[in-house]
Amino acid sequence: MTYSGQHDLPPAKILYFITEDWYFYSHRLPLALAAREAGCDVALVTHVNRHGEAIQRSGIRLIPFDLSRRGVNLISESATLARLVALYRTEKPDLVHHVAMKPVLYGSLAARLTGVPHVVNALAGLGYVFTSGQLKARILRPVIGGAFRMILGGRGSRLILQNQDDQALFIRKRFIQTERIALIKGSGVDTTVFSPTPEPPGTPVVMLASRMLWDKGVKEFVDAARLLKTRGVEARFILVGDTDRHNPCAIPQEQLKAWHTEGAVEWWGYRKDMSAVFAESHIVCLPSFYGEGVPKVLIEAAACGRPIVTTDAPGCREIVKDGVNGLLVPVRTVAELAHAVQRLVEHPGVRRTMGMKGRELVVNEFSEQRVVADTMAVYASLLNS
Repeated sequence: MTYSGQHDLPPAKILYFITEDWYFYSHRLPLALAAREAGCDVALVTHVNRHGEAIQRSGIRLIPFDLSRRGVNLISESATLARLVALYRTEKPDLVHHVAMKPVLYGSLAARLTGVPHVVNALAGLGYVFTSGQLKARILRPVIGGAFRMILGGRGSRLILQNQDDQALFIRKRFIQTERIALIKGSGVDTTVFSPTPEPPGTPVVMLASRMLWDKGVKEFVDAARLLKTRGVEARFILVGDTDRHNPCAIPQEQLKAWHTEGAVEWWGYRKDMSAVFAESHIVCLPSFYGEGVPKVLIEAAACGRPIVTTDAPGCREIVKDGVNGLLVPVRTVAELAHAVQRLVEHPGVRRTMGMKGRELVVNEFSEQRVVADTMAVYASLLNS
């Protein structure tokens, strides 16, 4: 991708700190390449797993760093912070870009302790801590809220949020001053890779593609599939994605296999060729109550011309306009979810019209080029100040 933004960056060293290499490769690589193309020295601090070689081949310097997303042991977490402080002192970045909760918390503190002049923090939704009813989440919520108030409002910093609901919450809770927030909708999608294809022949395919978490509404999807099968609705219901052992809301593989064996849904597991996967679908569904930013999977599905059924919840309603490019349903409501899916299964003309509208919406508001340009503008505003 060639960056063609209007915001020139001075020569600078930019350091990205992201928990997992797969997330950087999927969601932030085009941005890092654009920064490098603009003349910056770019490096990535992350846990290296299956995408390390691909990231290095792209020309991004890789700094391995293990950070447990679930760690709460005070001694080990203090050691992790100390390692990060030492790394920041060694690298001496001009700007650090932290993505997700723990990198934002630890990275912001390390940046403050080492005098990093410019900090960009990005939260792709509020996730488990701010949306789960589990005791651990309820205990952590005020602690993290207090930490946000202390570390997010520093001079030379910006916070990138993805939807208006999160922005309103951060302002209402006084986590950060309004002028330090940048609203950038999602991480963007390459509209040349994710492009419309005709519906495949045969029985309509209703697909949920995501990490297999309870909070993504996977159980509600399975229950809706069961309900529609009892009504005699002809459709295949597909789960695409793997579980996430680091997340407290991960669905065990045994449960996914049991649903597959039962025949209520088909579980395809992890797939990386998502544009080809969407080409096999007729409808894409995500009944999430997770606390999304703007779900990338829904942006990709809309770019591929597929209608969407999702929840009327933060993040999800940013990409779906009810009755235009998809249908919104209340969270955790199996009957309403089933009704919306059945409507699209039984009306192919409505599906195709909604799919075209979704494609238009992505091209106009959620393209990779737009997201990269908007983020580069944030960098420029800090580095040129």
